Amino acid sequence: MEKNTHDEIIAPTNEPAFDTAPNAERTLCRRHHRSHQLLFGALFGIIFGFIGGGLALLYMPKIQSGLPIPFMQRFLKPTAEQPQAVPLPQNLTVEDEAVITTVDKTSPAVVSVVISRDVPKLQRGGMSPFGFPFFMMPQDLQGGDAPAAGDTEKQTVGQGSGFIVSADGLIVTNKHVVSATSADYTVITTDGKEFQAQVLARDPNRDIALLKIDAKDLPFLELGNSDAVKVGQTVVAIGNSLGEFSNTVSKGIISGLKRNLVAGSDGGGSERLSNIIQTDAAINPGNSGGPLLNTDGQVIGVNVAMAQGAQSIGFALPANQIKKIIDQVRSTGKITTAFLGVRYIMLTPEIQKENALPLDHGALILRGDKMTDFAVIPGSPADKAGIMENDIIVEINGTKIDNDRQIADIVADNQPGDTMQVTVWHKGETKTIAVTLEEKK
Repeated sequence: MEKNTHDEIIAPTNEPAFDTAPNAERTLCRRHHRSHQLLFGALFGIIFGFIGGGLALLYMPKIQSGLPIPFMQRFLKPTAEQPQAVPLPQNLTVEDEAVITTVDKTSPAVVSVVISRDVPKLQRGGMSPFGFPFFMMPQDLQGGDAPAAGDTEKQTVGQGSGFIVSADGLIVTNKHVVSATSADYTVITTDGKEFQAQVLARDPNRDIALLKIDAKDLPFLELGNSDAVKVGQTVVAIGNSLGEFSNTVSKGIISGLKRNLVAGSDGGGSERLSNIIQTDAAINPGNSGGPLLNTDGQVIGVNVAMAQGAQSIGFALPANQIKKIIDQVRSTGKITTAFLGVRYIMLTPEIQKENALPLDHGALILRGDKMTDFAVIPGSPADKAGIMENDIIVEINGTKIDNDRQIADIVADNQPGDTMQVTVWHKGETKTIAVTLEEKK
């Protein structure tokens, strides 16, 4: 904010008359008085000079633009017509132009997803945006009175992002954005229109869900080939940052590929994400479900997570994983996932040494802590193929099993009914068996 300042100039006061003073004194006083008059006149000249210059600067834009200025016309003589001001050319780089074009092209298809549900009404006070009551009474500190049965109201409890992938209103977002089955979901487009959304499907293995709104002729985004992206490539992320700043744009590069991590949520749940894209484009809470775009305006990923305690480390699910899910839902109306039916831990040299195992890599089939945590689920494809507890799965379809490529990653890339060649170490010998995957119920 600019601050206006005013310099105050105080004119000298008139000197008193010296009628009774001697002639010498009167002469001195007159000279002194004349010097004050000169100073007074100079000061007024400076003041009017500043005023005139200020007025000229104030009205100069209007003079150059040819707008009528009645007050100034009294003092200014007509002059030749001034040339129109020409805006300076914008010296944009090729990358800047590509990013701007991408944002202009894709933003209309990016949406905000608002989650609302019935919650108990507060008996006293209310919650501020900062998470504490506006009027905190002792009862509030102790939890207050319990609300009456059925005394609820619809409130917004969260927001996320999504993007339209078909003109008839099919929308991609994250599963964790729409995980609550009892909540209502509203989609808000960039032009402010609101639509009630139906959750078509939630992927049990990947953090993806599909929504549907009742609309036609919507702008939509094209899914690109995420297998073709390169580290260092420019990307743009768009989303509803912090659930408050819709269609926030951030730019960065592809920082890494084929990352594997376990992503946790505020609710305490966790999920393994495999073969995902790392980017330094800013991804904040509320960006979840928004698109990660290349400079051709194609979706190469779905923003899904950020690294806490770090700067500029975000992650996106590859677009090629999303294509399979969309195709399934369009053809069958649901998401079907394959399963093998084993519980395992990944082997390391440390685990090998502690348990005197013959291998330092692969997946050791092992039961859990509970009696119902079977190593091999009864009746599962693994059970039918003869895989047993304490077996070590070494390879699947020729791919070595290790921390970067686990059993769940490979199974997720297959469909129910697919047959996999599984190499297993079993009681001192290694063998390869065929296992036909089934649908996960």
